[in-house]
Amino acid sequence: MDIRFLETFITIADCGSIAQAARRLNRTPAALAQRLRALEQELGHRLVLRSGRTVQPTAEGQAILDHARVLVQGARDLQALAANGVPAGQLRLGATATSLTGLLPGVITRLAADHPSIEYFVQPGSSVDLYHRVVAGQLDAAIIVKPQFSIPKSTDWLTIRDEPLVFIASKSAPDLDPHSLIAQSRFIRYDRNQWGGQIVDRYIRDHGLAVQEWLELDALDAIAAMVDRGLGVAIVPDWAPPWPAEIKLRKQVLLGGEARQTGVIWQRSGARHPAVSAFVRACQTVFGLAP
Repeated sequence: MDIRFLETFITIADCGSIAQAARRLNRTPAALAQRLRALEQELGHRLVLRSGRTVQPTAEGQAILDHARVLVQGARDLQALAANGVPAGQLRLGATATSLTGLLPGVITRLAADHPSIEYFVQPGSSVDLYHRVVAGQLDAAIIVKPQFSIPKSTDWLTIRDEPLVFIASKSAPDLDPHSLIAQSRFIRYDRNQWGGQIVDRYIRDHGLAVQEWLELDALDAIAAMVDRGLGVAIVPDWAPPWPAEIKLRKQVLLGGEARQTGVIWQRSGARHPAVSAFVRACQTVFGLAP
């Protein structure tokens, strides 16, 4: 059985769409459909049902999905184990939207130069989702916002950036202090389902601010773009650049608020431990942190 066929089935099941799975795997939808048909013929069962542009696993597909994940994971581990301690194989990483553009590229550039045998899979997502994927072993490491609770002993943490809260407003906003301007302006809130958004929410409550809330977003670059257009003001973590191009904001650090800590969480053990350790060392080197 071709492991690539199982990987195709898993990706289609996770994405719920052959087209989206094709984009993730960098293949054409026709190629993925052909792989899926070959796997179904080999197993003798239909594995997915199509409904318009979406797909979902059949009962038979659902029955083999977890076992397929184990087989694919085992095949990836073999490459890492065969390297006998040398960083190699596929490194499965996660990254939040801001770290995907502001932090991860520099790390991978350094790691690729030092260890060209490592291959990469990068999963974008929220800190909450990526945290659970690392803990469950679905990802080897992820750059996320530090959770406000203790992480499991099976994982480790390295803070790579402290991001203070900043008040942002358009350049055309009145020249008032942040709290006064918040009181008289529409407020664009950072999503409270995000750990960074919860830090913002605590600042608002701790300082007794009454906000005229009208929009809540989980995308920091979108919040900045809205503020730039004069649609409201916001409080956000001072995330790693780049910020959206061509925006002109008034930005002021807010004293008395906790900083958002962004860093790496990773699995302490596993077949790809040499590659994971190399990734962590690359983070330390790029961001000037002591080993």
